[in-house]
Amino acid sequence: MSRNTLIDILIACFALAALVVPHVTAQNCGCAAGLCCSRFAGPCDPAAAPPATNTVVVGDIVTDAFFNGIINQAAASCAGKKFYSRQTFLNAVGSFPRFGRVGSVDDSKREIAAFFAHVTHETGHFCYIEEINGQTDPQKIYCDPNVPQYPCKPGKRYFGRGPLQITWNYNYGPAGQSIGFDGLNSPETVANNPVIAFKAALWFWSTNNLQSKLSGQGFGATIRAINSIECNGMNPAAVQARVTYYTNYCKQFGVAPGANLSC
Repeated sequence: MSRNTLIDILIACFALAALVVPHVTAQNCGCAAGLCCSRFAGPCDPAAAPPATNTVVVGDIVTDAFFNGIINQAAASCAGKKFYSRQTFLNAVGSFPRFGRVGSVDDSKREIAAFFAHVTHETGHFCYIEEINGQTDPQKIYCDPNVPQYPCKPGKRYFGRGPLQITWNYNYGPAGQSIGFDGLNSPETVANNPVIAFKAALWFWSTNNLQSKLSGQGFGATIRAINSIECNGMNPAAVQARVTYYTNYCKQFGVAPGANLSC
């Protein structure tokens, strides 16, 4: 067999292989043509996409009267009275355009009522900025070494701070990355900047999908997500306090609280 003949045979084989091997396309996970289920691009099913926002204006629900009705119950000596304000909340919520704006108007009112119910409980009506004894109690460092992507920094404590008392290095780290502060090296920023404090609370709320838990499972599911050690009879007084705040705020907003209130 001549050298030229051998080359011709090899070229033909490669051409045939090109016809036989299927065309490689991007992974589509069973999606229709042109769609994919990449974790970067999102689901291919349009029904699985986040629902559109409604036209609710959060500031129209969180009025001065509503906010002041909470904070005015804190003692004049409370540090939070000079830290938290309705305006700083509204400044923060501008970075979370889905908060209080998903579903019906009643859904929005329930979400806002739920958020402020937990905030009221966690801060004592906006009295506390930091967890009680967080600076001094040796047990309140809240460093989980099993989360290496968010390593604890020497001398830093990741105790509860802000409206939802964000805790642990694995929350401070990603919260800081998301909203723009150094959560691991400077967790105290949450206690020093009121807008960052509210943003950290709203970050936790949105990251843990508390709106969908509330609408799909009831207020009790939000208690479990925020402080599960109160549930299953472990701290019924705390659970009832949260439920009472929630139902009270729902009443103020003129909306039914829904079912499954406890955990």
